[in-house]
Amino acid sequence: MQPCVKIPKKRGSGTYFYGTAKGVWQNWLHLCQILPCKQLMNIALIGYGKMGRMIEQTALQRGHTIACRIDIDNQDEFASEAFRSADVAIEFTSPQSAWAGVQKCFEAGVPVVSGSTGWLPAHLDEVKSLTADGAHTLFWSSNFSIGVYLFAQLNKSLARLMARQEEYDVRMTEVHHVHKLDHPSGTAITLAEDIVAGIGRKDEWVTGTLTQADGTVVHEHEPSARQIAIDSVREGEVPGTHTICYDSAADSITIEHKAHSRQGFALGAVVAAEYAATHTGWLTMDDLMSAL
Repeated sequence: MQPCVKIPKKRGSGTYFYGTAKGVWQNWLHLCQILPCKQLMNIALIGYGKMGRMIEQTALQRGHTIACRIDIDNQDEFASEAFRSADVAIEFTSPQSAWAGVQKCFEAGVPVVSGSTGWLPAHLDEVKSLTADGAHTLFWSSNFSIGVYLFAQLNKSLARLMARQEEYDVRMTEVHHVHKLDHPSGTAITLAEDIVAGIGRKDEWVTGTLTQADGTVVHEHEPSARQIAIDSVREGEVPGTHTICYDSAADSITIEHKAHSRQGFALGAVVAAEYAATHTGWLTMDDLMSAL
């Protein structure tokens, strides 16, 4: 029999969770179902592509309403009363437009959850300054999946273990659908930065090879001994796969996270919005997971 843990009464009396790795995803789904929303929200959607539509469906299933849907063809909606009246905004756009959307949220006093990648490093200092006193709220994550969060913790631990095992070198590969414009993925960058922080003998990450949708392979950088290469592949409709490999002359150690759909990302984004609606400042998945 698999071990289980009883959830405290305030989170649903008589509810049990399986404690095995196999049950992690089911546990996350069930936890989100039994935890009551602190309040039903009116949500502004910024970006209405595949991800935006899936977030909308998930939000409606959890009892929320949609204040407005803002996409590339109706940017004037940022000035609308519907947008200003939103309890929270969820932004999934592109590296080129994300920061402008976040600024619009700040100007309107609307807390915002952002899942767009490729834009934050250039604006991080300004974002942290604007959110420091709680006047503005931004919940950002390169990935809202609980599985990716757990994978990231495993990655940090393995990097620390490898700090003295200098015979092992590390390389990473991320695979995503052909519609993803940026590379490497934001999740891969976060994972690589965590390796740099933990392993002690790497200074930075660099892009390695890019395999394009037509099969063309572009060799962008050959990493030095103190760099981590991130190889990127754009293929079909792959939701997202991240593979980290430590290789030595004797053997290899590989860890991998493979998303089966975007459902986990959408659910995580909505749960993050529920959290951001009642908290202020600069928020991350660490804040959300510690609250759960």
